[in-house]
Amino acid sequence: MKVVAVHNFKGGVGKTTAALSLAFETARGGERALLWDLDPQGAASYCLRVAPELDVQGKRLLRDREALQAAVKGSDYPGLDLLPADFSLRHVDAWLEGKGDPDGLLRAATSELGADHDWVVMDCAPTLSALNESVFACADAVLVPTIPTVLSLRTVARLLAHLKPRRRAGLRVLPFLSMVDRRKALHRDVCAWVRKRELGFLETEVPFASVVERASVERRPLGAAAPSSPAARAFRALLEEVRDRLGDAGERGGARAGSVRALVEGLERGGEDRRTR
Repeated sequence: MKVVAVHNFKGGVGKTTAALSLAFETARGGERALLWDLDPQGAASYCLRVAPELDVQGKRLLRDREALQAAVKGSDYPGLDLLPADFSLRHVDAWLEGKGDPDGLLRAATSELGADHDWVVMDCAPTLSALNESVFACADAVLVPTIPTVLSLRTVARLLAHLKPRRRAGLRVLPFLSMVDRRKALHRDVCAWVRKRELGFLETEVPFASVVERASVERRPLGAAAPSSPAARAFRALLEEVRDRLGDAGERGGARAGSVRALVEGLERGGEDRRTR
């Protein structure tokens, strides 16, 4: 079983689209995938047209194995299951903070789910919370969708620094460029600088595309709504990169917080230079 979390504590970066697309493409390839919606907003659950049971709360799922298994729902797509979210997840953090081994609780729940699935993909809330800290403890990799802008890069640098102890322990942190709009000079420049300076991002870039928004309106995964679109093809390539990284013994080409910070500082200096002209 592989456990992949999709996280960024900056919202609006394409996190749910990435999690849903990776889970869908994994299932489409013949493996059993579970998408675990850990965001109280429940966007992934909405897109798969699945609602949680009203009487099942997030904290119950972490302590009751029967409730956990019963909460898993099938989807309209073979091989793809969903553990849906509801608004009660907002209470899980306070509950976890009172537990002696919160990481162990989530790890045990994930192992239970892994008995029936080859991949568990977690769509995390855009926060640094007790629940997400436990996610970091049990995940094999954290994917970080990143828009090519200064604010997004600053967020990635902070996340990399925050996760440094876990990275040393083997967690793979895999940022990738998301919602790339090459009509924008800044996006083109940032993409070029990320590659030139070898900042450890995955090679795949996911383009900004209206089909992504249309897929959400249709409440379908992008790979089902527009399978031949550049964005859908990009997510298939991204999945293969993730497979490759998870197969490595070490974190080859891992992202470096200091290098990302240096790029941010350079972009900020460029902005200051333009203001003084």
